[in-house]
Amino acid sequence: MYRIGIDLGGTNIAAGVVNDAFEIVGRAKCKTAMPRPAGEIIRDMAKVARMAVENAGLALADIAYVGVGSPGTCNPDTGIIEYANNLQFDRVPLRDDLSALLDGKTVFIENDANAAALGEALAGAAKGAQSCVCITLGTGVGGGIIIDGKIYGGFNFAGAELGHTVIMVDGEPCTCGRLGCWEAYASATALIRQTRRAMEAHPESAMWKVAGSLDKVDGRTAFDALRLGDEAGKQVVEQYIEYIACGLINIINIFQPEVLCIGGGICKEGDALILPLQELIRHERYSKYSSHQTALCVATLGNDAGIIGAAFLGEDVYKPYRE
Repeated sequence: MYRIGIDLGGTNIAAGVVNDAFEIVGRAKCKTAMPRPAGEIIRDMAKVARMAVENAGLALADIAYVGVGSPGTCNPDTGIIEYANNLQFDRVPLRDDLSALLDGKTVFIENDANAAALGEALAGAAKGAQSCVCITLGTGVGGGIIIDGKIYGGFNFAGAELGHTVIMVDGEPCTCGRLGCWEAYASATALIRQTRRAMEAHPESAMWKVAGSLDKVDGRTAFDALRLGDEAGKQVVEQYIEYIACGLINIINIFQPEVLCIGGGICKEGDALILPLQELIRHERYSKYSSHQTALCVATLGNDAGIIGAAFLGEDVYKPYRE
């Protein structure tokens, strides 16, 4: 059987056709191109879904259903995205609108981080674990929680918004309206902002050589400068890793999951990111004397986790904890 999984992000819309072995057999993507109306985004979601089916050598009639992982509060009962700050969505009827553009195919929706967590639990870094928390560092910071093999989303579907826990009172403004959210410090968007500020403060920094200009800064800029021996780049990276660690330690102290995996493009930095995170967690977690410790790892499915998880939202393996 084939299903379509769509990962709707703040930067890209990615779709994949997924088979029973959790393999993506056809892909397509386009830019989210924010800001723009929700209707335009949904039309592009339908377009990339059809492209993925074509690239798989299949027809839409071969597809059992469509699953969507979207940022924000997603109500799977009504099919409405109740709120998504990074997409500027407010009560968007995603399920029905997308279904109408895909010949009436059944559409399931879930929070994108929950979908990614489901993907990792089914076929990735958390496969076989009874409990896991998956964090995605991207445009924002998403969180997905699996307890006893089930997604935990809260009684009102708005749970696991771990990126909107505050780590700095009266800190940086977040797109959700609060100040000091973890997302405002640990997202890739935040890293870019921190890098630009450091470049402006240090005109001698190698970060200027790496990026060329402020508008070309990305999540790799500070890490690349660090590898060149740049002190300002080193300071940006170390501070950014401390911000990530602060949130991860909070999560471990609250949930004590069997596995805590992090994903997002920044994880391509590998040991430069993971090793210092592990060291900070080792020293600051409350459970430091426990014989059993949470395993920190990089999400093995990468950007495919959201697609695979979304594709299985219509299967028996998807069991919301609220039920």
